[in-house]
Amino acid sequence: MNRRFKLDVHTHTVASGHAYSTVDENVRYASEQGFELVGISDHAPKMPGGTHNFYFLNLRIIPESLHGIRVLKGAELNIMDQSGRLDLKKGLIKRLDYAVASLHVPCIAPMDKDESTQTVINVINNPLVNIIGHPCDPRYPLDIPTVVKAARDNNTLLEINNSSLDPKGSRAGGDKEILELIKECKRQGLPIILGSDAHFYTKVGCFDNIIPLLEEAAMPDELIINTSVKAFLDFISIKNKLLRTAETD
Repeated sequence: MNRRFKLDVHTHTVASGHAYSTVDENVRYASEQGFELVGISDHAPKMPGGTHNFYFLNLRIIPESLHGIRVLKGAELNIMDQSGRLDLKKGLIKRLDYAVASLHVPCIAPMDKDESTQTVINVINNPLVNIIGHPCDPRYPLDIPTVVKAARDNNTLLEINNSSLDPKGSRAGGDKEILELIKECKRQGLPIILGSDAHFYTKVGCFDNIIPLLEEAAMPDELIINTSVKAFLDFISIKNKLLRTAETD
């Protein structure tokens, strides 16, 4: 575990249906590893075996702090079509501390580069979405400079996903594109966010597959938002404030 990283907000619990640890196990482990913040981002309802809407309504009962670290309540939303439609209603998403949105094969079929790029941009433009989960899945190729520019212009983080770099994983084969994404974020000055995508508690905060790419790209810590809880909270607050402002205009 690399102590320079302070947060992980892409973690799953038993509620996701194909993960195997509880909220308490995940948070306790993160605390033991020296993390300062962990986010719960269980799969939204259209993922087979996943949650019901009531799960997200009731996240409020989880304390804001457990085992000495801050706990955020989020979701990994499923992108359902090329328009960028998501599988939780706006009112539910607004109750969350943050929202990750991802392309998953059970919810949307693989697409070509033009289709995938436009779909992701449509989601980036959504003021409810803070993070695009695991871009550079080979089944959804992207025009990386275009996506990075859209994310920078819309205060949206692009995730570098540790699980995607597992050669035995379902998204294996995108290593070169992920490195290109890191380098392009560096070039355009957009912070990246690292996500473990943990489905078992011992993987919370694990970014071991990512670190060699960060080193190859010479990615500075100031552009890795996991190095500062304040930087992460400040970044996601920009989009959240814009949303509230738009609703009161």
